[in-house]
Amino acid sequence: MATPDQKSPNVLLQNLCCRILGRSEADVAQQFQFAVRVIGSNFAPTVERDEFLVAEKIKKELIRQRREADAALFSELHRKLHSQGVLKNKWSILYLLLNLSEDPRKQASKVTSYASLFAQALPRDAHSTPYYCARPQTLPLNYQDRSTQSSGSLGSSGISSIGMCGLSGPTPVQPFLPGQSHQAPGVGDGLRQQLGPRLAWTLTGNQPSQTPTSKAFPNALSRNLTRSRREGDPGGTSEVTEAALVRDILYVFQGIDGKNIKMSSTENCYKVEAKANLSKSLRDTAVRLAELGWLHNKIRKYADQRSLDRSFGLVGQSFCAALHQELKEYYRLLSVLHSQLQLEDDQGVNVGLESSLTLRRLLVWTYDPKIRLKTLAALVDHCQGRKGGELASAVHAYTKTGDPYMKSLVQHILSLVSHPVLSFLYRWIYDGELEDTYHEFFVASDPTVKTDRLWHDKYTLRKSMIPSFITMDQSRKVLLIGKSINFLHQVCHDQTPTTKMIAVTKSAESPRDAADLFTDLENAFQGKIDAAYFETSKYLLDVLNRKYSLLEHMQAMRRYLLLGQGDFIRHLMDLLKPELVRPATTLYQHNLTGILETAVRATNAQFDSPEILKRLDVRLLEVSPGDTGWDVFSLDYHVDGPIATVFTRECMSHYLRVFNFLWRAKRMEYILTDIRKGHMCNAKLLRNMPEFSGVLHQCHILASEMVHFIHQMQYYITFEVLECSWDELWNRVQQAQDLDHIIAAHEAFLDTITSRCLLDSNSRVLLNQLRAVFDQIIELQNAQDTMYRAALEELQRRLQFEEKKKQRETEGQWGVTAAEEEEENKRIREFQDSIPKMCSQLRILTHFYQGVVQQFLVLLTTSSDESLQFLSFRLDFNEHYKAREPRLRVSLGSRGRRSSHT
Repeated sequence: MATPDQKSPNVLLQNLCCRILGRSEADVAQQFQFAVRVIGSNFAPTVERDEFLVAEKIKKELIRQRREADAALFSELHRKLHSQGVLKNKWSILYLLLNLSEDPRKQASKVTSYASLFAQALPRDAHSTPYYCARPQTLPLNYQDRSTQSSGSLGSSGISSIGMCGLSGPTPVQPFLPGQSHQAPGVGDGLRQQLGPRLAWTLTGNQPSQTPTSKAFPNALSRNLTRSRREGDPGGTSEVTEAALVRDILYVFQGIDGKNIKMSSTENCYKVEAKANLSKSLRDTAVRLAELGWLHNKIRKYADQRSLDRSFGLVGQSFCAALHQELKEYYRLLSVLHSQLQLEDDQGVNVGLESSLTLRRLLVWTYDPKIRLKTLAALVDHCQGRKGGELASAVHAYTKTGDPYMKSLVQHILSLVSHPVLSFLYRWIYDGELEDTYHEFFVASDPTVKTDRLWHDKYTLRKSMIPSFITMDQSRKVLLIGKSINFLHQVCHDQTPTTKMIAVTKSAESPRDAADLFTDLENAFQGKIDAAYFETSKYLLDVLNRKYSLLEHMQAMRRYLLLGQGDFIRHLMDLLKPELVRPATTLYQHNLTGILETAVRATNAQFDSPEILKRLDVRLLEVSPGDTGWDVFSLDYHVDGPIATVFTRECMSHYLRVFNFLWRAKRMEYILTDIRKGHMCNAKLLRNMPEFSGVLHQCHILASEMVHFIHQMQYYITFEVLECSWDELWNRVQQAQDLDHIIAAHEAFLDTITSRCLLDSNSRVLLNQLRAVFDQIIELQNAQDTMYRAALEELQRRLQFEEKKKQRETEGQWGVTAAEEEEENKRIREFQDSIPKMCSQLRILTHFYQGVVQQFLVLLTTSSDESLQFLSFRLDFNEHYKAREPRLRVSLGSRGRRSSHT
């Protein structure tokens, strides 16, 4: 018998009923009898007996109510309770406490057993998403008739009605999940945070309050009645029930046609059968839900087809794997729904309540999954026909959104898709290896290119494959890093390990590493690229300068091919003059090579490195009819190995053109020097021929004009073109960070001197005029040589006549006879008669020369290059030509304004 301090369970239960209902013992008699029947019954709860889960829900509910201290106290008390064996059914007590925590004044908001099952089915680790996905078992197509299941016996004393919802049936009330809202069904952030930061498929629901309006039936009878409501009467009306639509929708979610909802091939969408007897609201809701099946089919079809396509490449396969991974999370949701349906089939639904799986609840629970599938379907559409880096760019474009949920999804897919790209990248910049079987990487290789063109042609950028998260500057550096490594190994024959050139850091070994790298593209990724770029390029330039003397060869080009070694060039001209005045067809290269070696030994060129001197050679150009040695002679400089990458064939052809121009200009200077020397030497000899003084004067005037012209042209070429351009080249080479900078600076140097030496296509008219001036200088040399030869021959005859005359007088004879004197006077008259012809020839030559120069000056003044405009002022410093040509009287300012308007 119980002591006064100990009360029987019946008394405790009766006190509990009175306490809950707030009534006396007599008023709660019916509720007490029902409570006794419930406790004594064998009903099984529809939720899993998980003590830890219930305790966690209680703590989260306390935290939601901002009662953190109570939550900590509860956790400590539960720990102590768990360590003692006082209570056996701890889960039942905690479950009761959780349900009693609801405010009875509020309308009850219950979470069905589905929510609990779903919460347990979700992955605990948000990052442990599987790589491959398996489709869950589909629901059976043959619907089972629940009415055929065995029915339980009715109780002897039924309760007619229950007024309080807390005691409305034998099934325990489901727990309230923290984060669930009584607001609109779209709010799911709280539950999403509760179930994990990267919850793949989120279930949020707001069940409407359910006040039982039906009578409470014991056990099996209530189950059968409820099932009949859900399934419909097979033998009665043909109206499709909501429960049948729910089953069809679960099929459609997996891309399988149901009994009443099928795929329309003509309209490419799921449609409810027209013969189905449905209300418009149910039909519209079913169509809205069926969109998930259409989205699933679209994604699944793309992933399955492209997964079998090997040419899709590693990036494409990664994208398909990401889609499969997301589909598996979607299948996880379907398995939860399937489990809930099976649970209700096995145990029945709550007495007096509708099924937890309704179309409205499915709309709420599939809200976030639908957004997720729409995002994936949009990605699939956007990525059609793309592969490699282009596909990664398409995925990256979808990260530029303000929706954090969508952005997180796309970033996760991007981390998987970009992992092969980053693997290619790190293999390229650290090893120089390019294993791109399916042409997905943005660096392309041409295996047909030979070693001598490796730097220029073998490796290029596929601009379409550059991911949008990698800038053009970064991609250029990536190309240069791997190209430098291969250039060192294959062209420079430098087998230094890459680890000694670059401080190799850890690459992106997993998609997670790739995702971390994307969060810091401007710092971490940029730092890796910059470090590899600077160290590799610095090592390559050191090898080229130290081992292959790149800068020394560049200076040799300046000294020999651009005529920078003045003493050598002058002495070479002196030695070559006897050979080069001969016809070009009579020249032999070995003779000219011997003269070249003699000039080297006799000048400061002998102190150059033997490596440079052995590359210096003679080259004869193609011979045209009437050419002399001056027209076909050229110096050559042999390049091979790594330095041929800088001094390419195109560059050497530019050097050859510039050398021929400079050599021709230097020859004009050499000719005028000989003309002036002839003036000085012959002036004294021809004093005794006063009639020839006019010719000498005209020759001297014309030669002076030509000397002034050539001196100004030489000044312009040497200082304003060559020296300025060379200084700019040398500064850029000293500051170059990679070989491409040196090549670009060298090509810019050649382009500059080519254009400013009037050798480009835009200056062809100017060059022709300049060559006409050079031709007049050669004409003057030939004319003067002819006149001097005739004058000196006449002078020699006169001296011989006078000497013969004196010799005869010494012998006592007449100096000359009348016939000899007459013959001498006749010859003198003939020479004197030829002098006007010489003067006329010189006047014609002068007039023609001045006309060519005037035309040249007009072209210079109308040029867009200011240095050429100022050259025209120096050439006509005393306005001699300006007085003769009206077009030269336009001021520089007006020319500048006119050119700016045009």
